[in-house]
Amino acid sequence: MTSALDLIRDLIAILAPPGQETALCDWLQQRLALMGYPSERDSKGNVLVTLDGGGDAPSILVTAHLDEIALMITKIESDGRIRVAELGGVYTWKWGEAPVDILAPGGAIPAVLSYGSIHTNSEESVVEYARHNPLPFKKAYLFTGKSREELSALGVRPGLRVTLGASRRVVMEFGEFIASYFLDDRADIAVWLMALEKMKAEGYSYPGKIVFCASASEEVGGEGARFALTRFPADICVALEIGPKTPEADFPIDANPVIWVRDGYASMEAKDGRILEEVCAEEGVTPHWQYLSRGGSDASCSSALGLTARPVTLAFPVDNSHGYEIMHRDAPDELLRLFLAYLRGAARG
Repeated sequence: MTSALDLIRDLIAILAPPGQETALCDWLQQRLALMGYPSERDSKGNVLVTLDGGGDAPSILVTAHLDEIALMITKIESDGRIRVAELGGVYTWKWGEAPVDILAPGGAIPAVLSYGSIHTNSEESVVEYARHNPLPFKKAYLFTGKSREELSALGVRPGLRVTLGASRRVVMEFGEFIASYFLDDRADIAVWLMALEKMKAEGYSYPGKIVFCASASEEVGGEGARFALTRFPADICVALEIGPKTPEADFPIDANPVIWVRDGYASMEAKDGRILEEVCAEEGVTPHWQYLSRGGSDASCSSALGLTARPVTLAFPVDNSHGYEIMHRDAPDELLRLFLAYLRGAARG
């Protein structure tokens, strides 16, 4: 069985902002081919593996999202400073001043996400503004050391994506834990792959149609999953996600999986709650049941639009969501165990 940690390391190193996940799609399809799975890539950028067990069990779309939170260029100043805005839920204080890459047509251009020097009380300075106000990305700038004319010659313009730099895309290991940016949702892509690998190794076939969808542009509204569900209608959408530690759900950062009962978009159906209770009892799993007061998944965003009847979001505990995220190193294996158990439970009805 493939190591979850090895997969996570490989996945985090690949740049994949919303709407520009091509490099990760290429890597994923090569991996699927080595596993013996044919896959397709749709016009939205989703990677799809379709399995049909030929039975009448509820149809399922299983998602883990490809994209990461990122930035987009909005303006290039006369002095060459580049202005940016958020793509997804990224906050200035989560990234700080940091190395970034501008994804230009000819290749990545290194830059530094900057806010300026602190040694001033001038009201014109960003730091003085930040001493008294929340700091938005419109106050930040990218420093490249290039003029506006040089940047223009390199194809730098508004609309280009900006990702966190390679030096920040390294997994930290300490004791029972690992930490990195973008465990949301690269650790779940690892579980998504491991599920396909384990199903093939064990000869398990879900007795109905199941589509595995590595979804694009989730961080900007679940766009990829919504598009996939227009092509592959599914009774159930299962999203593999993170379970963010919050005051409402103050669980430990352990290996036990998380089940979302409600988020900002939809509630899990009572029927699926019962199925999950049953399979957790059978498997000896002690899950964290999470009421999430803010956020959404591919499953809940799609359910809110009537694109699936039964949203199910299965996750692992994480601290520092949308930042330098922390998780238990055994959490992917436990999430995998719960997900496969849920498939068996859903097939029983």
